[in-house]
Amino acid sequence: MPKNVLFDTLRDGSRGREDAVFARLPDGTTLSFDAFFDGAARMAAALVRNGLKPGDRIAAQVAKTMQALQLYVGAVMAGGVFLPLNVAYKTAELDHFITDAAPTIFVCDPEAEPAIRALTDARILTLDPCGRGSLTAAAQTATPMPPLARGGDDLAAILYTSGTTGKPKGAMLSHRNLASNSRTLAQIWQFTPDDVLIHALPIFHTHGLFVATNVALIAGASLIFQPGFDAAAVLSAMPQATALMGVPTFYTRLLQQDGLAEAAHNMRLFISGSAPLLADTHAQWGAVTGHQILERYGMTETNMNTSNPYEGARRPGTVGLPLPEVDLRLTDGKGTPVPPDTPGIVEVRGPNVFQGYWNLPEKTAEELLPDGFFVTGDIGQFDDAGYLQIIGRAKDMVISGGFNVYPKEVEALIDDVPGVMESAVIGVPHPDFGEAVIAIVVPDAADAVTEGMITDAIAPELARYKQPKRIELVNALPRNTMGKVQKNLLRQQYAGLFR
Repeated sequence: MPKNVLFDTLRDGSRGREDAVFARLPDGTTLSFDAFFDGAARMAAALVRNGLKPGDRIAAQVAKTMQALQLYVGAVMAGGVFLPLNVAYKTAELDHFITDAAPTIFVCDPEAEPAIRALTDARILTLDPCGRGSLTAAAQTATPMPPLARGGDDLAAILYTSGTTGKPKGAMLSHRNLASNSRTLAQIWQFTPDDVLIHALPIFHTHGLFVATNVALIAGASLIFQPGFDAAAVLSAMPQATALMGVPTFYTRLLQQDGLAEAAHNMRLFISGSAPLLADTHAQWGAVTGHQILERYGMTETNMNTSNPYEGARRPGTVGLPLPEVDLRLTDGKGTPVPPDTPGIVEVRGPNVFQGYWNLPEKTAEELLPDGFFVTGDIGQFDDAGYLQIIGRAKDMVISGGFNVYPKEVEALIDDVPGVMESAVIGVPHPDFGEAVIAIVVPDAADAVTEGMITDAIAPELARYKQPKRIELVNALPRNTMGKVQKNLLRQQYAGLFR
């Protein structure tokens, strides 16, 4: 059988254990590894029957179901390039992704089909929140197909990430990028076939799709598969589980649940990422459960770069040490290292680093340096033990609840509201979401606009996680001598807004 680098890596973890349980589903049923991969092979055949060729993009904006996971693996088997899209995106927000990636197939909820059909000539297949639709029907009647040959440098996925222009960029991730990073994480976090991972993360995002899912498959571990995060449901699952991967919001909300200490008693590992974990949350979790949360650091373009150790000190406020095979340096942003004990731009190099930005060769050349290092745009500093601390972001981006928010996109909508002169959107610390989006707005004149008027105007155009949690009306924005708005001063001024 020809080699398909990512699929073979995902499949190897359960070879010889095909009948073992891979997933425990919300309705109480279970799915074996064999059944999971059979479903993925049928999905692959259905995609090929609907015109997918190796290298073609397949976009998916669907609810979290086991069939959606099989769609991802099926796309890999068929040689496609998987493009997961946030289910919160409104129709107007999808136009950029469709225009840029030009998918051959678009999988969506049946209710969204008419709107999607107006945006694209792609073949449209449907998949609803119960796992039913034209895609499932096509897969059920298809003959399972073997994986097509795909090498390490072939693309497996495109995930869109932020840019200072406000237009998301498509990060091209290869079979080698995803396979190597997942293998490394499974090893350093000591996942085995005995592990049971609570999967409550979304699967349109690196964390839930390429970390949680891939690590479980590579290790031959099983999932308690939950459609979304519900603190009570996660707590209820803990006595049957060994590990949880989550964002800081998971942990702050679980701390509000009665019975947490008892439920967590037999758990092996709690991992946090996608947004900064407050040191207070780390301390509270340890005091209540006796477990230290393991925080790590990654991004769409690289998957994971660093991790606090499984065995050894997990330092609050840090994201740990570079992963095996990952080189990390702090520079001026142009490859020149900064002096010791000095903050610098984080640059990383390794088999996890993406292939570049889709259709953006100039942007790729700016951020992927000739020596192979990627300029992340994050500002970091090493502590006295060599652990990395992320102390800021050079890029103008907010991470709220694990999701990227591009301030310029929000600002553009606010500035179009009648009565608004200008705005500045920033992120400030939030105990639940890591960061909260807030907007500082200068009205045209006194009483020209209210917070409610702005909220009502922009809400139909933005996914909920992008919408400001607070709108502050001010007389003027702070500027430097060159006239640039000083967002650093705004962040300082409003840092305590949610504390």
